Amino acid sequence: MLAAGEWLYAYSSFWDLALALLGLFVFCCIRERVTNKKGVMLWPVLGVLPTILFHRNDLYNFATRTLIRAGGTFHYRGIWMGGARGIMTADPSNIKYVLKTNFKNFPKGKFFGERFQNLLGDGIFNSDGELWKEQRVVAKTEMHSSTFIGHSFRTIQYVVHQKLLKVMEKLAKSGDSFDLQDVLLRFTFDNICLSAFGVDPGSLAVDFPEVPFAKAFEAATELSLYRFLTPDIVWKPMKFFGIGYEKRLKEAVKFVHDFADKIVKDRRTKLRTEGNLDDQSDLLSRLISIECSEKGEGTQQLPDQYFRDFCVSFILAGRDTTSVALVWFFWLVHNNPDVESRILREIKDILGRHRDSRKEDDDIAFTEEELRSMVYLQAALSESLRLYPSVPTEVKEAVEDDVLPDGTIIKKGFRVFFSIISMARMESIWGKDCLEFKPERWLRNGMFVTENEFKYAVFNAGPRLCLGKKYAYMQMKMVAASVLLRYSVKVGEGQKVVPKLTTTLYVKNGLAVTLLPRLETNA
Repeated sequence: MLAAGEWLYAYSSFWDLALALLGLFVFCCIRERVTNKKGVMLWPVLGVLPTILFHRNDLYNFATRTLIRAGGTFHYRGIWMGGARGIMTADPSNIKYVLKTNFKNFPKGKFFGERFQNLLGDGIFNSDGELWKEQRVVAKTEMHSSTFIGHSFRTIQYVVHQKLLKVMEKLAKSGDSFDLQDVLLRFTFDNICLSAFGVDPGSLAVDFPEVPFAKAFEAATELSLYRFLTPDIVWKPMKFFGIGYEKRLKEAVKFVHDFADKIVKDRRTKLRTEGNLDDQSDLLSRLISIECSEKGEGTQQLPDQYFRDFCVSFILAGRDTTSVALVWFFWLVHNNPDVESRILREIKDILGRHRDSRKEDDDIAFTEEELRSMVYLQAALSESLRLYPSVPTEVKEAVEDDVLPDGTIIKKGFRVFFSIISMARMESIWGKDCLEFKPERWLRNGMFVTENEFKYAVFNAGPRLCLGKKYAYMQMKMVAASVLLRYSVKVGEGQKVVPKLTTTLYVKNGLAVTLLPRLETNA
């Protein structure tokens, strides 16, 4: 046993060591602040983690302020031994370099791929290199075909008029407040499932049913996103041992995959028994038909998993992004009645040119030509997406050492985050009125004008520019015009409308609204 003197010496030595470590910690913090005045605070051992936790309720605005102070780009590092290092940038020249000029050096990479691997597998939104390129060619060919464009337009018309407007009519008559975000998520889920799988999950109905596939898909998406907010040393052991949210993720993904696998198998069976899928124009049927015609009978088929991953990726991309964009749009329109009035004038002018004025609003189903004519509505939607992009940040991973146009040094394995939401809030990019909701910035002589895709990276840019951009605008226009023609969307008073911290810009706690029928019912 230690004598009393030895205990005292050990006790004293412990506190000497503790004070020395504390002094070292404080010294490192002070040095960090002195040498890194413009960037984000990087703590000893813990890296950027404490800073993120301190600002977790206002992270997007904090990132914007830091980017402005740092001149558009700053370095970060994660916890010691975690291996997370990289930069965040909002410089359009850097974004162009990463997304186009040196595209091959900045794939999505392991960081992103691992987190969505269970749900998306090797689907187009989770793959790189040749695998991605092959799927991109197929997707571009099919999504731009007249057959799929016609099918997708008819699908949007059907879901808007036979589902969404019927739900809204009931809600308007009741006068009850409801969560617009939930309704629009149900709308886009049913619409995208019909377009991708040719199957109606039935989540958008007047009684708001709980649909197992929809519930499992939402859980799988949400739980996959947890991995972006959790260090590898935490979520990977949880996955290995099947505990915590990783256990729930595994169960949700299994349900989604079982559902999708059954649809793929049923579609293959129908092709074998009937010889063709000519009566179905959904994406899955088109892909299977093309494979059959190109390979012929008796040849090795692509595995069912290929089609499953492709279509699950398509649903993920189309469900959240469009619905979230529409939620922010309706909120901004509510706060800017002059914009709402101008949208309505445009819609009614177009209807006056194309329609019998005696038709009631409830009979109106917009045509493709009419939607294309709604340039001010497109400007308002584009401006809404500028301020509140559905995907607020993107991430790539450097394959080799590199130097960005602004002189920032990139090491192999660095993650390159670019903040799309911050770009919209920077005067150096969008001018002194950057914080204003101003659809007019998208119009020249009454015509809609597009912006530099690297300044406005809402739909990504370069070789990975979103293939569904036209589809998304068509869907958003159909919903916005159909709803605004019939109802005034009123946001409930007193609610705090702020973004939720995920990879998709959900409104935290939803958006409570009521619907007021328009006083004028004739177009």
